[in-house]
Amino acid sequence: MIGRRTRSSIALAATALASALVLTACGGSSSADSGNGKLKVVASFYPMEFLAQQIGKEHVAVTDLTAAGVEPHDLELTAKQVGTVRQADAIIYLKGLQPTVDQAVAQSSSKHRIDATAASPLVDHHLDEGTGAGAGDSQAADGHKHEGPAGDPHIWLDPTRYAAIAKSVGDEFAKADPAHAEDYRKNTDALVTELTALDQDFRAGLKDTRTKTFVTSHAAFGYLADRYGLTQVAINGVDPESEPTPARLAAVQKAAKDNGATTIFFETLVSPKLADTVAKDLALKTAVLDPLEGVKDPSKENYLTVMKQNLANLQAALGATAAPAGTPAATTTDSPSGSPAPDATTPAATS
Repeated sequence: MIGRRTRSSIALAATALASALVLTACGGSSSADSGNGKLKVVASFYPMEFLAQQIGKEHVAVTDLTAAGVEPHDLELTAKQVGTVRQADAIIYLKGLQPTVDQAVAQSSSKHRIDATAASPLVDHHLDEGTGAGAGDSQAADGHKHEGPAGDPHIWLDPTRYAAIAKSVGDEFAKADPAHAEDYRKNTDALVTELTALDQDFRAGLKDTRTKTFVTSHAAFGYLADRYGLTQVAINGVDPESEPTPARLAAVQKAAKDNGATTIFFETLVSPKLADTVAKDLALKTAVLDPLEGVKDPSKENYLTVMKQNLANLQAALGATAAPAGTPAATTTDSPSGSPAPDATTPAATS
């Protein structure tokens, strides 16, 4: 999933940057121009947008560069979006995840650039396991090497790491907009309290389970697995749309059998075909585990609600003895259907 980029996409990004320079020089406008007196914030994708909205609330005008329901890793910015980044008062992004965003940020004059990896450094979870490539330098079926972050970028899936990023956002908003600094601090504290409660729910809900191993179609949940003492077995590593080797498939099937897996997790932003196939071969269920790289309908769901659904789905798959109060029911399918359940994803590859 991370870093599937080609020379042509880099060329497109360069063109967008050049076009944005022309638009800016000519007085061109972007969505960040009309802040209505609010702090103009650009977020690179949903987890960063959620932080901006929760911490900034009525004092910020937030532009998300990645549209709702769109897989963020292959984002290519338009010239208008590059102009929006250049004119932002504050920028929240995850360096290395979206190279075109990194390029636009480098061209921005904003003094308030918030890189999530500065608050929570990346860890290598062997994302290319089974594909024959090293982290940050994957070899796709087209024969080209693709750039990516030097480590697993999915830091927001550990609520404690996400809370650390939230604190850095709150601090930077306070610097960028001192008149509302106290509000930013209060909003940050409230969000951190919610994330702390979410972490406690996960710890309690996953403490006593029949197995600690879960199987996923793509490596995305390494930080979550680390935090809660789980082991993720991933069919694919860095690229969820690549084809795993026969050896990798055999290893996944063995791990699933040896650890009593009941479920193959998939994600909704890519085809569930591979997960369905593996589940059918093993006579297992399929279910959704959402990497929260985006939400389809922000008016109906958000980071906190989706993470609680992830917890419920993990509890069902792992055979948890009890569910925390208020945890929603798990979403599964009794047999591979070929059509995605509500939003999806997969855990991290550590096995």
